[in-house]
Amino acid sequence: MARAVSKRSSVGTTKAPAGKTRESKTALGTKLDPKMLQHFYREMLLIRRFEERAGQMYGMGLIGGFCHLYIGQEAVVVGMQSALDERDSVITGYRDHGHMLACGMESRGVMAELTGRRGGYSRGKGGSMHMFSREKRFFGGHGIVGGQVSLGGGLAFASKYRGDGGVALAYFGDGASNQGQVAETMNMAALWKLPLIFVIENNKYGMGTAVNRSSAGEGLFKRGEAYGIPGEKVDGMNVLTVAEKAKEIVAYAREKGPYVLEMETYRYRGHSMSDPAKYRSRDEVSKMREERDPIETLRELIIKRKIASADDLKAIDADVRAIVADAAEFAQESPEPDPSELYTDILIEA
Repeated sequence: MARAVSKRSSVGTTKAPAGKTRESKTALGTKLDPKMLQHFYREMLLIRRFEERAGQMYGMGLIGGFCHLYIGQEAVVVGMQSALDERDSVITGYRDHGHMLACGMESRGVMAELTGRRGGYSRGKGGSMHMFSREKRFFGGHGIVGGQVSLGGGLAFASKYRGDGGVALAYFGDGASNQGQVAETMNMAALWKLPLIFVIENNKYGMGTAVNRSSAGEGLFKRGEAYGIPGEKVDGMNVLTVAEKAKEIVAYAREKGPYVLEMETYRYRGHSMSDPAKYRSRDEVSKMREERDPIETLRELIIKRKIASADDLKAIDADVRAIVADAAEFAQESPEPDPSELYTDILIEA
């Protein structure tokens, strides 16, 4: 079952005080696009249902290796991607399935790669952490903590060198924000005024360590201050807040250069499927689910504003579940890679 992908619109320009940081107090306008809200709801729900199924398949032994689920953080990537167009590039770390789907990559190909099958985006050789799509300008999925940020700097440099007006988004977590290559990339991005947005997905825990135990300072969004890079803290559990801020900052990056966005978010599952998450209480997780869940928050808004009925949203859920079920079936039926694939994609001959 093919997934419909909407066209992304480009944005204008904006002005932001270079070299200053602030906590975002974005106030949503009263004019909400009904189609866009339902699109956001569908996109976040697709990620949620896909990840739930991936977790089930991992438990059944159909997915091997590492598997890091994105459940709870859906608003960040869906909101940010809404501001991008075909010129822009995306790169992230190993918690990457949601980013792939938000970029428009097909559920079938992502799930097939998770199961190591020939129908996957890397033909079954990459697995959860190593999927790419040049067509969608998604450059991975990377297992080296923080390593993707340097590559994101390269993507931004390439866009500036070509003069194509593209912006690069480098997603990484609060734990990765302490890596040296992140600081090095910020320095270079500031020197060369690269169109690079550092998106820190602060889900409160770097593996099993709380952010206040591993990161000094009052806010990760201030990490670019030393290099004159402005930054903001954004409510990453509200897709509308993220989308509004994304539109502003993508426009800024196109015109002026790098920016740091710290998305305050939360993951409901452990660091990976093998993590029992005993470092936090069940009450903490339950409270976030009940009070801050990005999908439920948007659902309530859509119904309250009479943009769609509860039955309409149930129909969206049913459609999404069908897409995910189809992806799971496709993944299990797709053949494993031929042994000859061991010797491909190793060297490019000029």
